[in-house]
Amino acid sequence: MLYHLLFPLHADYSFFNVFRYITFRTIYAAITALLLCFVIGPWLIRELGAHQIGQTIRRDGPESHLAKEGTPTMGGLLIVLATVIPTLLWANLGNPYIWIAVFVTVGFGTIGFMDDYKKVVRKDSKGLSPRTKFLCQIFLAAVAAMLIYLDIGFQDKVSIPFFKKLNPSLGFLYIPFVILVIVGASNAVNLTDGLDGLAIGPSIISAGTYMLFAYLAGHIKIANYLQIQYVPGAGELTIFCGAMAGAGIGFLWYNTYPAQVFMGDTGSLSLGAALGAVAVMVKQEIVLALVGGVFVMEAVSVILQVYFFKTTRKRIFRMAPVHHHFELKGWAEPKIIVRFWIISIILALLAISTLKIR
Repeated sequence: MLYHLLFPLHADYSFFNVFRYITFRTIYAAITALLLCFVIGPWLIRELGAHQIGQTIRRDGPESHLAKEGTPTMGGLLIVLATVIPTLLWANLGNPYIWIAVFVTVGFGTIGFMDDYKKVVRKDSKGLSPRTKFLCQIFLAAVAAMLIYLDIGFQDKVSIPFFKKLNPSLGFLYIPFVILVIVGASNAVNLTDGLDGLAIGPSIISAGTYMLFAYLAGHIKIANYLQIQYVPGAGELTIFCGAMAGAGIGFLWYNTYPAQVFMGDTGSLSLGAALGAVAVMVKQEIVLALVGGVFVMEAVSVILQVYFFKTTRKRIFRMAPVHHHFELKGWAEPKIIVRFWIISIILALLAISTLKIR
């Protein structure tokens, strides 16, 4: 919005020429998101607490979590608002990638909100049924996939990390692949959200990494130099990623141990889906598994635990997702959180290195 209002004035006032630069608008989108969190956050936490929208703790989980019961949840509303509003303020709204990213974020945030609402407000411990939840995710991801593939006329090639000229074309399988990336990322972040600040930390790191990927993919000279796929217009997603990183940092202010608020499914589903959608649009789909390696690790730990228990009646981990395993081994919660953040930073650096090591 600001881009469309103020950039046309550059013909008369040269100062407004700064609005043409993606880097300038990304910085201020991140700052705007951060400020929104600081302004809205305390009010939202008070309102959630006043309406008794508090977290219900599983009795079969670690005993240390019982003290967290009643902590306000559905704080993901703050993440969604602080991501979408700055994006609409600072991005070029004529860019279709921006609207797809916003659609996915709001859509998956709505699914998470409905699930949280049933659990916390309606006191239905099951929330949305897994089938309903999954089908809604598939539907929204399919709409996003078709918008990307059909309306924009996207290439169906997939970039393979560490290989310069290996870009297989998936043809009609590209749409199911996009659905898998978006839904998989959404649920992986959701499974990671179990400790104070555990999910939001790697989400910030991942958003920052894809902020770089988006800028490079949308810059024809740099993309050609690095021999990565050039995606016209994808650079505008840098602003969206900047807003998401700023929103994440702002939310972490309240979510850091001991948390004043939890993101709930409203936040985790929207964050994961947004990262998945951006990864697809900047043609760095496979590397998302490396950037979000912590999310992958958490999801795989659940899959393995369920599979082995069903087939052998034995457990690999003391409890899944794997962060609970370390809790039951006696690790302090802050230690687990910070170490997972460190792993996420290392994986993000490895992912960035794939731009040159190919």
